[in-house]
Parts: sequence; structure tokens; C-alpha cells
Amino acid sequence: MNARAIHRLLRAASATACAALLAAGTLTASPAVAAQGPNASGFVPTSSVPADQLARFSSIARSPENGAETRAGTAHAAPTPAVADALADDPGLEEECAKHPEADSPTGWIKNRFEMCVHRHYDLVLATPDRSVTLGRLRFDAWVLGFAYDGQRKVDYVVSVKDIIDEPVPGEDSSKWSISQDVNFSGQGSGSVTKPDKQSRVELIGSWKQQPLWTLTYTAPDKGPLYDQGDQQIVKADLTLSMRVTSPNTRTSPWSEFGAAKSNVRFDYAGPVAGKYKGTVFTDGRAELVMKLSDPAVRESALHIKDAQNNPERTFPSFNGKSIPGAKQPLHRLIDRAKQDENRRVAIATCNEVWGDYSGSGLQCDEYPFSSTYEGANQKDSAGNLVNRYSARLIDGKDNGDGGNMIKDVFTINRILDNDPFYVTIVP
Repeated sequence: MNARAIHRLLRAASATACAALLAAGTLTASPAVAAQGPNASGFVPTSSVPADQLARFSSIARSPENGAETRAGTAHAAPTPAVADALADDPGLEEECAKHPEADSPTGWIKNRFEMCVHRHYDLVLATPDRSVTLGRLRFDAWVLGFAYDGQRKVDYVVSVKDIIDEPVPGEDSSKWSISQDVNFSGQGSGSVTKPDKQSRVELIGSWKQQPLWTLTYTAPDKGPLYDQGDQQIVKADLTLSMRVTSPNTRTSPWSEFGAAKSNVRFDYAGPVAGKYKGTVFTDGRAELVMKLSDPAVRESALHIKDAQNNPERTFPSFNGKSIPGAKQPLHRLIDRAKQDENRRVAIATCNEVWGDYSGSGLQCDEYPFSSTYEGANQKDSAGNLVNRYSARLIDGKDNGDGGNMIKDVFTINRILDNDPFYVTIVP
């Protein structure tokens, strides 16, 4: 055997021994070793890595106080004016969002029709495909704070990467790790949406630590008031955020998550039926009318709704198996005045049938679901028959009027348009 052949055998034996030691966890992998052939590395979730490979990394509690800024001693740059303006609408939204577990999901926590947030926590390991060698661990939080506006055809999203904790093994340079956020915003309806010039941010983790926030503003074209002509200039759009993390030593596909955050939004110029003539809302936000039994102004209205929702068979018209929506099944706003009048006509006929002539008594016929909903008394099935999923009751006239004003307020405060869903909740 010549010297060259012997050298090849020795080199092969050395590589085999090194791989065995790495697999046993007795050696620390270097980037050069990790990047060769079957030892190519890539970021993967910690849940896919054996516990013994995670033991070398610190166990750090997940909290704002333990973020990378405190750990590394780096300071955040001041937010840009656009970010500061968006956050000024609710500077405590992020803190409030962190208290809601549902925020750690792509659809996030919807505070109301004008504010939403997503708070995703990521824990990744840079490892070989067989997970036998780890080169580092990376933890961070990704945020999306959304702000819609009552009075403007505009929506702001404040997007960020925060609380970065990077732990490379000796020989791996985590300053070269990068995190990217890519936003896709697509809309359909009356005109296109104006988008920001930048919808993607790719930065090394040091840059994210220095400036974690960036903002995206979307607006819909405004043609002026056309609602009298039947054009409410509705634009429905959705935002999708994708994440990607990579290292220069990555030889496999970078870790990525499409749809890390999602948001649905609607722009409109609906006119006075929505309160302010134009605006934007997060359509997944829950709109709710809350009435208190302890409120003397609407005590009878609240009691009627409570009975209708909880004991519908005791309300008129009365029959076994009766159910009335609004608590768990939403109601839907009806704007057509003629159809509202038909709802009232059916409800009043029930009041007259049960209580007779009540004129001059100061009482009025209260109907639930409200006449201003598609679920009102005149609701019919596919065969054209009344479904009778309603209740009609005589209550004090002023109480009835005050209850009606509360309903109108919910419609305008939440920009509830025709066929938009909302719920009714009765509390003590």
C-alpha cells in the first residue's frame, strides 16, 4: 500500500471517529465540521431535538425582564415617528396582549374591532439533520400589533422581533444569524390598497436587538361619499406574516413558518349608518351589546332578553323546542327599513294577540331579536314560513327606547354594517 492510500485510510478513520464522538455529545461541533456532507445544519424547533442536546444550553425563564436586551446589555433605538404614532393609540396594547394565551397563535388576540395583536414565541436550535449535533440555540418573540381607525380608511401594523436570546457553541458566530419577517397584504373590492414600499425586513440579530420595531401602513382609495349611490367602497383585505431564520452554515432549507400571523381587515365608506362616515375595522373582532339587569334605565329590556335567551319556551309565541339566537349564535344587522318594519309588524301582532289593546298604557311591544336584525320576528325558512325564533313582550316605553339607543350605539361604535354579526350579553 503506497503512502497516499495510507493517508486516505487514516483520514477516513479520523472522520469516522470524530463523527462518533460528536454523536455521543463528547465533542463540540465546529462550523467547518457541521457544514460537511451529512453534518449540514439548519434551525429546527427544540421539540425535535433530544434532551441531551439541549442540556448544554441555559434554561432561561420567558419574561420581558429576561430578554436579550437585558442579557446582552444592548439598548433599543427610539421608535421611528410612524411607529410612535401607531403605538400612541394604545401604548399598553402589547402589555395587555401578553396576558392572553390566545395571542400566541397565528390569529392572535382580537381586543376589539380596532385593535388586535399576535405574540409568538420561538425556540429554535441550529442542528444537523439527524439532530445529533447542535451548534446553538435561538429564542425570540415575534409581535404584530394592529390598529384600525374609525374615521380613516387606514390600518397600521407595528411588527417586531424582541427578547432575543442567542447561545452559540464555541466556534459558531451567532452575530451572523439572521431573522426575516415577510408581510403579504392582499385586498379585493372597490379599488386597490396602497401599500408601503417595504413589506419585508431581513436583519442580523444584532440589528433586531438595536431596533426591534418597524411599521406598515395600508390605505384604501377614497372616492368621496358614494353611499347614496349604493357604493360603500368596501375593500376586504388580509395580512399574512411569514418568518425565516438562517445561519451562514445552513446547508439545508432555512427554518421558516408561513402564516406566523394573520389579520383580516375591512375598509368602508358606508356613510351615517356606520357612525363616522368612513373607517376600517378588524372583521374578526367581536362586537357585543352588553345590558345590565341592575341598570334601571333598561331593566325590563335586559330581563326580556335574558328570558328569551335562557327560557325561550316561556316567551311568546310559546312552543316546545323553541330557541332564540344572540348569546352563542350571533345576530346580524339589518339596515333595510322596509324589512325592519315587517319585523315590527309581526312582533306587534303577537303582543296584540297575547295582551290585547295596550294603547294609552305607556307600554310598548319589545321584540327580541331586534327588528334591526335579520333574525327578527319576520324571519322565514326556505319554504317561506315564519320560523318564530323570537319573543315579543310588553315593557315600559321609555325602557324600550333606551334599549334601542344602546343597540344603535353598538352599531355605530363598532362600524356594524349590513349583515355584520354581533352578540348580546346580559349581566347582573
